[in-house]
Amino acid sequence: MSAINGQPSKMDRSGELRNSPEALEKLWSRAKVLHFADGRLAGDQSLSFLNAQDIDQKVASDEFVKGERYFLGIDTENNQSYFVWNSEWKHPKTDEEKKVGFTSLREIGANLPPLEIELALHAVALSNWHNSHPCCSKCGAQTKVDLGGAVRTCIKDQSQHHPRTDSAVIVLVRDKDDRILLGHQPVWPEGRFSCFAGFLEPGETFEQCVSREVFEESGVTVSQINYLGSQPWPFPASIMIAFEALVDDPKSARPDGDEITEVRWFSRDELKLATTDGTLLLPPAISVARKMIERWFSAKDGRGLTGGETWR
Repeated sequence: MSAINGQPSKMDRSGELRNSPEALEKLWSRAKVLHFADGRLAGDQSLSFLNAQDIDQKVASDEFVKGERYFLGIDTENNQSYFVWNSEWKHPKTDEEKKVGFTSLREIGANLPPLEIELALHAVALSNWHNSHPCCSKCGAQTKVDLGGAVRTCIKDQSQHHPRTDSAVIVLVRDKDDRILLGHQPVWPEGRFSCFAGFLEPGETFEQCVSREVFEESGVTVSQINYLGSQPWPFPASIMIAFEALVDDPKSARPDGDEITEVRWFSRDELKLATTDGTLLLPPAISVARKMIERWFSAKDGRGLTGGETWR
């Protein structure tokens, strides 16, 4: 979605305003609003923005329920406030009907400008969290939106619950000949390969997680672990922490047979040939996995990488 090392934020999240319902209401009256419904955002080839009056009309027309609204921040360059409106259709819709006028972040993420992709990532991640935390984890009572959507507060014991983001590492494994090792998951179509990844476990550093995940999935031991960057990945609530690492024992590479059923070493020429003839499918262009592979591929002589891609 963004380059591996990322860019400075386009948004001021303005946390100091979240304690003021009056300030948020004023911002809402002139805000640009993303509409999130059942995992999709309003739009087609690009995002569609609503205003407060549009939303009032959609609720009054009995098309959507009132829903919840969350403050995303202010684009200080244009002094424009942004919110997301998290609302569902009031009457049952088929999956195909829900696609009319709505799109997914997976479908359009690669084509969005920096400000819009930042807004979309924030909106989707925040809405997903709110949808999955309607009740207090301490007492089971209902929770309500508070602080502009930054937290949910229990209506019974007043405890605050904050959005959860699951940390996961993703690793580009290289050997001394500058080949990369990619793996195939059984849920993917034939020919789909990507970098190794896994969730951080309690009490574990990112570097320890890198070593463990790579060894568990591919059987190789890594060294010289270097941080590359990060990427929000709200499918539904992750952030990908990207690393590269070197191995001294490339011949020991083998799939674990469970999460990974095939591993392959690729030189640049082998990767280029396989993507060109269609025998290799790479991660989608918006993913940090694809950015890592492209960064490695172009490092030697600047050649670009093209070819098929797939989510699954």
